[in-house]
Amino acid sequence: MSGEQSFTDLEIIEAPWGKTVTVQETTYEGGMKMLRLRIKEGKRFTDLELDSGTLARLTKTFQDWLNDNSD
Repeated sequence: MSGEQSFTDLEIIEAPWGKTVTVQETTYEGGMKMLRLRIKEGKRFTDLELDSGTLARLTKTFQDWLNDNSD
């Protein structure tokens, strides 16, 4: 994808093993929005941009796992 884009940090989470997960809303030129997970491991970054359908499936998977593994 090309063109201008903007990022808004929604939350920064300190995760196990020294990782930091930043949740961002990404808005592309023309108004399309995605949710970005940016995982920082030392000096390395991994970005995962998700549309609403993919995020809905991932959220269900996370919730199912959490329901099965909560204390």
